[in-house]
Amino acid sequence: MGKKRFNVTVDRTICKACGICVAFCPMSVFTTDHDDKAVVSVPERCTGCRQCELLCPDFCITVVQVEEAADG
Repeated sequence: MGKKRFNVTVDRTICKACGICVAFCPMSVFTTDHDDKAVVSVPERCTGCRQCELLCPDFCITVVQVEEAADG
């Protein structure tokens, strides 16, 4: 059994570039683009703590665990 993986997405249509996710992500998964909107730059670092989801005032971040394929 390997390390858990997570898919992190940002809905850029509602992101208001507050920077909270960038500031509070303990694994530095996010950076910002030229509009100062959040970008998931290093998704493999995500540990699934969901701080970004909980703290985002615009509810534009989603964190979903990626299901591992069963070896058979």
